[in-house]
Amino acid sequence: MFITNPTSKTLKKLLSSSQKPIFPFIFQPQKDQNPPYTYTQISHYVDVYMKWKKDSYYDSIEHIHRSEQLKAIISLKNCIAQDPNGCIPISQVSKRGLELGLPVKAAQFLRQYPTIFEEFIGPQYNLPWFRLTQEAVEIDREEKRLFEDCRDDLKNRLKRFILMSKRKVLPLKIIQGMQWYLGLPEDFLRLVEMDDGLTGLAVESEKKIFSMVQRNAKKRGVYSGEPMEAIEFPLFPAKGLRLRRKIEDWLREFQKLPYVSPYEDFSLLAPDGDMGEKRVVGFLHELLSLFVEHSAERKQLLCLKKHFGLPQNVHRAFERHPHMFYLSLRNKTCTAILKEAYSDKTTIERHPLLRVRKKYIKLMKESKLILKNRSLSNQFVDCGKTNLDLDLDSAE
Repeated sequence: MFITNPTSKTLKKLLSSSQKPIFPFIFQPQKDQNPPYTYTQISHYVDVYMKWKKDSYYDSIEHIHRSEQLKAIISLKNCIAQDPNGCIPISQVSKRGLELGLPVKAAQFLRQYPTIFEEFIGPQYNLPWFRLTQEAVEIDREEKRLFEDCRDDLKNRLKRFILMSKRKVLPLKIIQGMQWYLGLPEDFLRLVEMDDGLTGLAVESEKKIFSMVQRNAKKRGVYSGEPMEAIEFPLFPAKGLRLRRKIEDWLREFQKLPYVSPYEDFSLLAPDGDMGEKRVVGFLHELLSLFVEHSAERKQLLCLKKHFGLPQNVHRAFERHPHMFYLSLRNKTCTAILKEAYSDKTTIERHPLLRVRKKYIKLMKESKLILKNRSLSNQFVDCGKTNLDLDLDSAE
C-alpha cells in the first residue's frame, strides 16, 4: 500500500493500528535496528520552502559561467583542426551557427577571440579565412593526448551515467545532450535498437557499482556496504542562512533515512515520499559529480526524467536542498552547482578534461584584454585626429 500526500492524522492512525511495515520489500529489520519505513512514517513529506541566497563565490567560478561560450569555441576549433589544411574559409561555418551553438554570426564570433582564431585573407575572392593560433594548436594537441590517455576514465563516466537509467540503456540523443557535461569524445560503447525505434547505448555490469557518496562514506568508516544503510549527505550551508525549526527537524530526519544508490533498482519506491526524494537527491549528486564542471544548466537536465525515473518536479530538489546545491542565475539562465565539489576538493574526483578547458578560458580572457586595448587605441587615434582637424581650422 502506498500513501500519497500523507497527513499527520493518516500517519498517526497507521502507526497506532498497524505493526506491519509499509515497505516490506525494502528492508528486513534485525533486532535493535529501526527499519527504514519507520523513518518514512515519522519524517513525512514537508512542504519545504527555502529562500534563495546569492553566493558570490559560486557565481564567480569562471569555468562554469564561461562554459556555454567555450562550447561554441571548441566546436569551431574542431572544425578548423579537422580540416586537412588546418584552416577554413568563413563560408564553411557561416550557415552553421545554430548547429555550432553560436550566439552571433560566425565571423563576428571568431573575431572576438584573436588569441584562439587567427584571421587572414584567403587565396580566392579575398574572403576571410581562419586558422588556430599557435597557443590554441598546442592546447588542441594536449586535449587529443588527454582523450587517449584518459579513455578508460571517460568510458567509466559514460558507463556510470547509463547504469543510473531505468533499463541500463539510453538513446543516443540523450547521451549527445550530456556529451559536453561528461567531457566525452565521439566514441561510444554498444549500440542497440530500442522499443521506440531509436538507436541507443546499452551497458551491462556484473560488479556492484558504488556511488561517490557511498565511496566517501566508506573512507570515513560510516558505511559498511550493506543495502539500505543510512548515509548522511555532506552539507555546506550558506553563510547567514538560517532555517526554520520545522525545516531543520525535517532535514535532520531526512538525513537519517536509508540511502538509495542511483545504481540500484528504485521501481518499488513511492516517488512522492521522503525515500523517493532521497533517491532523487542522491541521483543528482552522483550525476553532477560525473560532469566536468560538476554543474549543469537546470533546464538541460529535464530531458532525463523519462529514462532515469525522475518525478515531474525534479527541479524542486535543487531548491529544497540548498546545503547541497547552489542555483546560479548568471548569464540569464539557472545553473545547478554541486557545492561539495568546490567546498571540499578531496571528496569529488576531478575530471581530467577540466585542466584543458581552463587553458582555453585563459585565452578567452586574454582575447577580451586585446580587444579592449584595441578599442582604447582606436579612441586615442580618433581623438588625435579630431584635435588635429581643430588645429588646422584655427590656423586657417
